[in-house]
This record gives sequence, C-alpha cells and structure tokens, in this order.
Amino acid sequence: MNSDPETTARPPEDNQPTAASEATAEKPVSTEAGRIAALEAEVARLKDQALRALAEAENTRRRAEREIQDNSKFAVANFARDLVPMADNLHRALDSIPAGARAADERLDKLATGVELTEKEFLSVLERYGVQRIDPLDQPFDHNLHQAIMQIDSPDRPAGTVVQVLQSGFTIHGRLLRAAMVAVAKGPAGAKVDTSA
Repeated sequence: MNSDPETTARPPEDNQPTAASEATAEKPVSTEAGRIAALEAEVARLKDQALRALAEAENTRRRAEREIQDNSKFAVANFARDLVPMADNLHRALDSIPAGARAADERLDKLATGVELTEKEFLSVLERYGVQRIDPLDQPFDHNLHQAIMQIDSPDRPAGTVVQVLQSGFTIHGRLLRAAMVAVAKGPAGAKVDTSA
C-alpha cells in the first residue's frame, strides 16, 4: 500500500470552510435580508391600507352626520312650502283694506287687527322651524333669492333695485324655499339689468 502523505485524502477540518459551505452560508444571509425587506414592504403596505380605511371610515361618519343634520333641518321643507301661501293670503287680506277704512269702521279695524296678529303669529311659528320671509324691497336684485317678473322705469333708483314685491320669498335655514317675485328698476335709459339666473 502506498502511504504517501500527499495522496492520502484528508477530511476537511471543521474550522476551514470549503467553497460549497461558503456559498450556503452567504445564501441564507441574502435570503434573510430579502425576506426582511419583503416583510417590511408588506407591513408598510398594510399600514397604508389601514390608514386609508380609517380615513374612509371617518369621512363616511362625517358625511352621515351631515346628512342627519340636513334631514332634521330640512325635513319640514315640503310642509313649509305648502304653508307659505297662507302667509301670502293673510298679507293680501290686509292689503285689500283701503287706507282710511280702518279709521272709519271700528269693526273693520278690529278684524284687521286680528288678521295682523294671526299673520304675525303664523310667521313666528314658521321662524321657529327656520323659515324666514325675504323682504327685498329697495335692495339690489339677487338672482339667488329673487325672480324678476318685470322691469319698471324708475329714474330715481339705480338699475337693478327691487322697486316692488309681487310675492314674498322664503328661506329655510338659509336655503331658498321660494323665490320672491319682484319688479326691478330699469334705471337710466340704456342701462341693462341682468335678471337671469
């Protein structure tokens, strides 16, 4: 037997790594770093989703609260729209009494006083529910609140001024319930008034 020390295969020593063991040692380290990076990316994505979900939930909650408030504020809008012609009728009844007739007839004066009190009480009840009368006389025309029915020659007033209210308008909590029908001053000759909405 040949006992040449160079030809005899020696097992590798434990403290000297081979090329194969070096490759396997590097591979887990790079795989672990990649796995950590992937997990961190997944955590960041999930955090982003959670924050978006929380923001959407908060927006939905606020929208629901606003809708509930609007519903409670404007729930009586249709009912109020049906009632405001009664205010018109009470006002027409008072306007139909000739100027000197109240002073001449005591019974007519008492009747007119009763109608005035009824109108006042009716308007105060409407105000308790956020319904207010628009009184645009001598104010500039506002197409958001007024509906111009006609223009009147009125050289002493600026163009676009409301000179006559044909039918009162009403708002409910600041939102238009019914536009006021008005007559608007033409102003000096050649002046043009924008009455479009």
